[in-house]
Amino acid sequence: MNHNDALSNNWLLEVNNLCCGYGDGPVVKDVSFALGSGDIGCLLGPSGCGKSTILRALAGFLSITSGEIRLESSLISLPGRTMAPEKRRIGMVFQDYALFPHLNIADNVGFGLRHQRKADREQKVEELLKLVHLQDLARAYPHELSGGQQQRVALARALAPEPTLILLDEPFSNLDADLRRRLSLDVRDILKSLGISAILVTHDQQEAFAMCDQVAVLKDGQIQQWDVPYNLYHEPANRFVAGFVGQGGFIPGTAVGPDTINSELGLLKGNRAYPWPEGTLLDVLIRPDDIVHDPDSNLKPRVIEKTFAGTSTLYRFRISEDTEFEALFRSHLDFHLGEQVPIRVEADHLIAFPRA
Repeated sequence: MNHNDALSNNWLLEVNNLCCGYGDGPVVKDVSFALGSGDIGCLLGPSGCGKSTILRALAGFLSITSGEIRLESSLISLPGRTMAPEKRRIGMVFQDYALFPHLNIADNVGFGLRHQRKADREQKVEELLKLVHLQDLARAYPHELSGGQQQRVALARALAPEPTLILLDEPFSNLDADLRRRLSLDVRDILKSLGISAILVTHDQQEAFAMCDQVAVLKDGQIQQWDVPYNLYHEPANRFVAGFVGQGGFIPGTAVGPDTINSELGLLKGNRAYPWPEGTLLDVLIRPDDIVHDPDSNLKPRVIEKTFAGTSTLYRFRISEDTEFEALFRSHLDFHLGEQVPIRVEADHLIAFPRA
């Protein structure tokens, strides 16, 4: 989706030309995106890029200076007019869980249902605790639970009032890597099973790619690209996205045709035509998965670094004083530091930008 055509479609959430900040100038500048019903979107970027500021504006904690936010076509934020957070039908899951320490797990989950009949409330809490696999801990207190269990309680509490949209603010960042991966997939399954839309804020691209249908890459308060994860990796819109998403580095090259680049790794042919004149100096993105071990190749860069990772090994190669790149091989291929390894480039998606 072109992120300026939000109004022409029937979206669950529409953010149009949003600007907001904290007093001395906008942190977020002219941001537009839209999210379909049942989809999980992500705001991804380095610290200080504005992703949490956008989330605060969506939640109604922060007023906006220009633009608009719509939820199910209703205006919920305009400059000078902000619908109160509790009226937005938006649930929030915080980084630090924000559970009430004096309430047990069942009462934490049912906190937003205090106005319902007791029997209805208890039934709803029971259903949600089953959904997040915590039905046996209803009478426990937050301090008796692990971090992952507390995060699931926070999710169940956010789901209890049946919100239209859930906002997840770096929800797994306090957990260890294995638990993060498992829990992020659990949360995705739960949201998908209920058909609930969500926006995740994270700086962890593995998490973003595993959980989300659409991802916005942010830099300095602006969206660089809003796209499906596959396209962010294989078709980055600009140099920042190319460098930020996935592993990889740039090597020098020269355009010899619209889809062909000459480089120290040989002639590289791509899957698209570029408009550069012949002879244009380029920086070519080489991903670790673009490099293939080929015993018949005459191209033999030297191993200068290796990182063993169980099923695979990440190698860093040097082919000249100016040119280094990484390659990911199956760990059965075991090369030593200083060894010259025959390789070839298999870059189906050839990404290059004019030399900076």
